[in-house]
Amino acid sequence: MVGMKTCDYLVIGGGIVGLTTALELKKRHRNAKIVVLEKEKELALHGSGRNSGVLHAGFYYAADSLRARFTRDGNARWKQFVLERGLKINPCGKLVVAKNEQEVEGLYELKRRGDVNGVETYLISLEEAKKIEPRVKSTQMVLWSPSTATVDPRECMAAVASDCQSEGIEIRLDSPYQGRRGNDVIAPQDVYSAGFVVNAAGLHADRVAHDFGVGLRYRILPFKGLYVYGSEPAGSLKTNIYPVPDLRSTFLGVHFTVTVDGQAKIGPTAIPAFWRENYQGLKGFDALEALSILRDEAILFFRNDFNFRGIALEEIKKYSQAYLVSQASALLEGVKPENYRTWGRPGIRAQLYDHQDKRLVMDFMIEGNHQGLHVLNAISPAWTAAMPFAEYVADRAEQLQGGQEVGSGRA
Repeated sequence: MVGMKTCDYLVIGGGIVGLTTALELKKRHRNAKIVVLEKEKELALHGSGRNSGVLHAGFYYAADSLRARFTRDGNARWKQFVLERGLKINPCGKLVVAKNEQEVEGLYELKRRGDVNGVETYLISLEEAKKIEPRVKSTQMVLWSPSTATVDPRECMAAVASDCQSEGIEIRLDSPYQGRRGNDVIAPQDVYSAGFVVNAAGLHADRVAHDFGVGLRYRILPFKGLYVYGSEPAGSLKTNIYPVPDLRSTFLGVHFTVTVDGQAKIGPTAIPAFWRENYQGLKGFDALEALSILRDEAILFFRNDFNFRGIALEEIKKYSQAYLVSQASALLEGVKPENYRTWGRPGIRAQLYDHQDKRLVMDFMIEGNHQGLHVLNAISPAWTAAMPFAEYVADRAEQLQGGQEVGSGRA
């Protein structure tokens, strides 16, 4: 029997954005009743438990972007969080390498962005870089980011959920959003009458927002991320090694990540997925959803804005382990295909697509009205940025509750 429940804040989505936002709202409104709806039977089954675990430093992004500010501040906040709770962290840093002379200018641009964003980075010689990682390959120089680190996302999610429960926040598992009835939100077991709704539904955030009449020009496009794990002993690779990225794209290119346990992995891919939870096989397949996503991807493919066609064709090649490893071998000496045979759990990136302007949205975006606030684009590195982003979401929620319309949360 479906019951009727009331709460001050209803958060849809129990990922890292939903949980940190719930905590921030509770911090500001101690007497508020806050409920988080999570559609799965346990936490961290999607992006919040399948991401790389890298705490990015924040030097990739333009200084006027939300990504730059939230990533820089989020890096420091996570480090404080894991230290206070005795969680695992690998303070391994990151080397960004130039594969050829043309990419050296990209290193200078990353250094400039880091300086403007207040992020510690150093341009060092290849000889200096080899003191950090003897096998690194580069041309002329390397960018060193000492503040980059890796954590265990699932361990961190469990700790954040524990904080939520300690604060009296109710996390309802196995409770997917099923729609609206007037101003009420329907879940399988209960109908919720909420003072204010926060939509942090990740891959499904656009669907929820559209039910509220918000963000109608936007849709989520899913991209599949795959990693292949190395079999070399833990500690064989000392630091994360990344290429100079194409700064016009939201993807950072194939790289080496050192996990919190010291294991090396190569990836990720950014392969256009055919449905939102297209992890493996036909599990979760939805024909109507697939048709909608394929339509948007086809438009991008044939228009070829921001070289989408080239990106898609290149990414599809990365279903081959041999090809993925060969791409990574440009960054590191002694990379042997036989040492990289084990696929990790795939992840799906929820990337917002503006179907009016036919472009990918490259920064965090929230929209809302007096009924609720919708996190339409929790763009990578949303994991690193989660804590300061939650403060930003709570700020906007308070503005909307005060009667101020916010058309867009973009910087």
